[in-house]
Formats: sequence, structure tokens, C-alpha cells
Amino acid sequence: MRFELFIAARYLRARRRQAVVGLITVISVVGVAAGVASLIIALAITNGMRRDLQERLVGSTSHVDLMRTAGDGIRDWRPLMERLAQVPHVVAVAPGLYGQVLISRGARSGGALIKGIIPADELKVGNLLQAVNQGSADELAPTANPTAPSSELAPPIVIGNELAISLGAGVGDTLLVTSPQGELTPLGLVPRYQRFRVVGIFASGFYQYDDSYAFMRLADAQRLFSEPDLVSVVSFRIDDLYKAPEVGKALEQAAVSFSGPGFQTTNWMQQNRELFRALKLEQVVTFIVLALIVVVAALNILIALTMMVMEKTRDIAVMMSFGVTAEQVRKIFLLQGLLISSVGTVLGLVLGYTASLVGSHYRFIHLDASVYSIDYLPFAPRFTDALIVAAVSLGMSLLATLYPSGSAASVLPAEALRYE
Repeated sequence: MRFELFIAARYLRARRRQAVVGLITVISVVGVAAGVASLIIALAITNGMRRDLQERLVGSTSHVDLMRTAGDGIRDWRPLMERLAQVPHVVAVAPGLYGQVLISRGARSGGALIKGIIPADELKVGNLLQAVNQGSADELAPTANPTAPSSELAPPIVIGNELAISLGAGVGDTLLVTSPQGELTPLGLVPRYQRFRVVGIFASGFYQYDDSYAFMRLADAQRLFSEPDLVSVVSFRIDDLYKAPEVGKALEQAAVSFSGPGFQTTNWMQQNRELFRALKLEQVVTFIVLALIVVVAALNILIALTMMVMEKTRDIAVMMSFGVTAEQVRKIFLLQGLLISSVGTVLGLVLGYTASLVGSHYRFIHLDASVYSIDYLPFAPRFTDALIVAAVSLGMSLLATLYPSGSAASVLPAEALRYE
């Protein structure tokens, strides 16, 4: 062991003439540990929120959507889908027809976003239908002749779990779906309505979808919205979701070359930009606020070392009279401060990662899904966060040791031993 490190460790283990110095040292270690643990837990929570929201958003919906800029829908969607499926990085394509409706059951009613789909295609670009936990989505399979008028009194529909609760509906119940895109009559515009039978209820865990989404067959949606053989969007799943902007531009160009101008794409990044930006800002603010705990601990280290220098003035003078240089004395107290910080940092990392891993495994902190979009508090500790937090903790502690170590190095042996 180097001489400076040996003396620094010896000073930390030695009994104090002033008990308050030892108490402040312990408080410094505890403060650093608390600050580091708080930072690790906070970063794990923000990382977990971002990860879970991204997985649910991207998993539940498509990566890229293509639509008409004029809003009149896509009529030549079948050959267009075949052409766009050949664009590089595209792994699945699905048509869809969106429409806002009013869904009611008895005295209860609520707004919903209907999506007319072809289930076999929809399952390839999104997994909301895979989240059906009551009933089944199998009845959404298209009929033999989808363009023919339906003979069913109540075609099938799949709704979200929260929407089902608000309507008091279950599998087998009949819902009245009213579309604002009605028919023009001598009495004015009359809304179109039709009864649908609930065949499935899905629970994705993402409140926005569970509370407002519903699925029906594409042909049934086209009849409800009076849009024969038309879709409002063509959805895509790609092999690398972070290439969504580049693939979207390629899809726009391919669609324009095939069907003429008037197409635009949106991707999962654009649709959720504000959400992820808010999460990133929250992470930065949380880091800054909780880093103040480490700053307070660093100030405790400064106080503890300053008082220790005052206590060890005679010892420093004796060492310097035996040939110990001022630079070696400075290193002794620098190492002493780093030892205090290192012990606190290691304890904080252990506590923070233990708490994060326990929280991630047991999910014991539940949230209001209507507010936070997910029903539990996720934890996702990362190794890079440990490096950043440890660097901040050690860096602040090093700054706190500069003054007391400089004071120790400036001790004059003759002055310190004059009255001994």
C-alpha cells in the first residue's frame, strides 16, 4: 500500500479526540449513499417508464402509417399494398379504416375510435388483438363476400377493457354504434347507426387504447361509414423501428410513383414525440434535483476533512519535519475524502440496484392507469447510469477535498510545533 493511502486509511480508522469529527464522517458516508441510491432508483424509474411506454406503444400499433393528405381515403389500396410490401425493411402491411363513433348500451354511452380491419393482416402490424382476454377475436375474420350486404343482425366487435367497464358491457352483449357520417335526407343529415355484438374484450395495459379503441371487420366499418371499398390508412411494421423516418420517406415516394401525389406518412416517433420529450426532460430534472443530495454530502465531507486537518495539525507538522512533502500531505487528505466518497458510492449503488431489481420483479407499486397510462411503476436499472452517478459522486467529493487538502499542505511545521 502506498504511504499516502496507508495514512489516509489509518486516519479514518483511528479514534477521534473530537467525537463530532467521526460523527460527521459517518453522516457524510450515509449522505453519499442516500444520494447515489436515490439517483439510481429515480433513473431506473424514468428508464422503466420510457421502456414500457415505448414497448406498449410500438407493440400495440404500427411503426409507420400511410394516408392521403386530402383526407378522402385510399381507394386503390389492394394493389398499392402489394407494391409497398416490396419496399426494403417492410415486413408486414395492413389496411385500416378509422372513424369516430358513439357507442352506447342502454343509458350508458361513450366516444370511441373504431378501426375496421382484416384480422390476419392486423395481427402482423400490432398486437392489440393478441391482448383479448375475454371472448375471442376469431369472429372478426372477413366473410366470404365482404362487399355484399351483411345478413347479420349484429356484426361482431371487439372493444377495450376500460370501455367495456364504462359501458357495463360484456361478451355477448349488444352495443349501438352511431356514426356522425350520416345520410342526407329531406329532414337533414341523419346519423347512421347499427347494432354490434361484443365478441371480445382486450386489455393491453395501456389506458389510452383500452378506454377508446374498438375493432370491427373492415367491410362492416365501410358500410357503417358509407365508404365502399375504401381505407383511411395503410399500416406497416418494419424490421428496425428506429429507421421509421427513412422507411416512411421511401414509402411516400413509392406510393406517389404508383398512385400519384397526395400521400404522407407518420411514424411512432412523430406520434409520441411530446410524450418521450417530456419523459426525457423529467429524467434530466430528476437527476439535477437528486444530485443536490450528493452535493450536501460533499459539503459534509469538506467539513469533516477541515475539522480533521485542524485535529491533525501537530501530526502533519511532525510528518513534514521527518521529510514528508507538502504534495504527499495533500494526497493524504485527497485520498481520505475519496475513501469516504467511495464507501458511500458503493453502498448507494448496492442499495439502489437492489431496490430497483426488487421493484422490477415484484411490481409492488401500483399506479392509476387513467393518469399514468400504465398500471404499475416500472424499474429498468442500467449499467451506464451507475457509471454516470458514480462519476458525479466521486467528482463532487473530489472538489470538496481540494480546500482541506490544500490547508493541510500549507501547514508550517515550526509554527505548528512552537508551543508543543
